[in-house]
Amino acid sequence: MSLLQQRQASKTHLLNAESRQDIDRWVAKYPADRKSSAVMAALRIAQEQNAGYLSNDLIEAVAEYLEMEAIAAYEVATFYSMYDRDPVGRHKISVCTNISCMLCGSDDVVAHLEKRLGIKLGETSDDGRFTLKEVECLGACVEAPMFEVAKTYHGNLTPDKIDKILDELD
Repeated sequence: MSLLQQRQASKTHLLNAESRQDIDRWVAKYPADRKSSAVMAALRIAQEQNAGYLSNDLIEAVAEYLEMEAIAAYEVATFYSMYDRDPVGRHKISVCTNISCMLCGSDDVVAHLEKRLGIKLGETSDDGRFTLKEVECLGACVEAPMFEVAKTYHGNLTPDKIDKILDELD
């Protein structure tokens, strides 16, 4: 097989140098024969590199880089809500709708966001600014109802607080 054919067959080149370096830091935390243990971190890194979502090719590149079966990486990428398989807006709003948040008014939070943004859960605004995503749990029940935007948790949400948060986003 020529070098060109090998490069075309390999997908690891889809991971940029910075991503590979970050993944290597995670791989180093595990025994040498357990590289695949870094799959969750590697998928997150690849997703961040790719404007917030994972393409099939990127999932396969991560699997190849970690020397694991592609199906195992797909299983992780499709199981956890932190991974997105489709392009997302500049601001992804992950709304917790699990029991604690639901009991504290997450239905009202979702209704307010849908009305304010003009999109439903699972959709992205036409201008590409917002994606509204339902998540099972963000692990911050004490601040229910809550959502996450750009790795920042916002809790004890009210319509006024939601509007203020949205108004402060670019």
